[in-house]
Amino acid sequence: MIINHINTKNIITKSNLPVCDYSVNAYTGCGHACKYCYASFMKRFTGHTEPWGTFIDVKNWDSIKNKYKYKYKDKELFLSSVTDPYQPAEKEYKRTRQILTELQGSGAIISISTKSNLILRDLDLIKTFPNVQVSFSINTLDESFKNDMDCASSIADRLDAMKKFYEAGIYTTCFISPIFPEITDCLAIIEKCKNFCNSIWLENLNLRGEYKPVILNYISKKYPHLLPFYKDIYNKNDRTYWINLNQKITEYCLKNNMPYKRENKIINSDFGTPPTVINFFYHEEIKKSAQKNT
Repeated sequence: MIINHINTKNIITKSNLPVCDYSVNAYTGCGHACKYCYASFMKRFTGHTEPWGTFIDVKNWDSIKNKYKYKYKDKELFLSSVTDPYQPAEKEYKRTRQILTELQGSGAIISISTKSNLILRDLDLIKTFPNVQVSFSINTLDESFKNDMDCASSIADRLDAMKKFYEAGIYTTCFISPIFPEITDCLAIIEKCKNFCNSIWLENLNLRGEYKPVILNYISKKYPHLLPFYKDIYNKNDRTYWINLNQKITEYCLKNNMPYKRENKIINSDFGTPPTVINFFYHEEIKKSAQKNT
């Protein structure tokens, strides 16, 4: 792993994402090295030519003074939009822990997304924030497929961490993303986690950029019978699979008394009630919805 230390003036930046006001990325690059990671586009802006997943820029910044941190009161800060805040480097460098410590008492609404059970280290710190939300990305129950796709925590460890956060009274989301057609078993994942999360988000595999040929090559080698199917979806824009999956999830949620939404608005579920399931299948429609509601 190539490690660089860089100074940054703005560790907290205004965000165009529909789910937050600001984004916080304590690192550039990510040691989880997910084969499908959309954040690989960051190489265009950082000058990195190394393969995605082989470099990390560890960010340093001037501490946020008390008189400035209160500007984030009632604002949602997302950790992180283009890196995992609890990637392996965090164990040593503690940049995510540092920013959380500096923001304590600010009244900021913190939203965290990760694939790592390292987040358990900061459970007590995270609990000090109001209305905090923690999301765990899980797109398979098959550890061998997971190992083909990323170097993050095992699925078993992610599920365990999710349960512990939920039991600690923290709003918890299972993010089933990205859904690999005919590989990701969405209903099996929902069954596994539905008793210890507040919401379940579903997002399709969106192949684009430099990782599109990487994934299609992987499918051709490991799942050759699915290659024509993937080409229909990703070269011909055939939505049949997503339409049918939407119908299956609709029927499942009706049967299990679980709210199911296909919209950008996040619906909170109370603890002890069935989680809300939210469909984020079509990225272009999410973008239009966000613009409409801005």
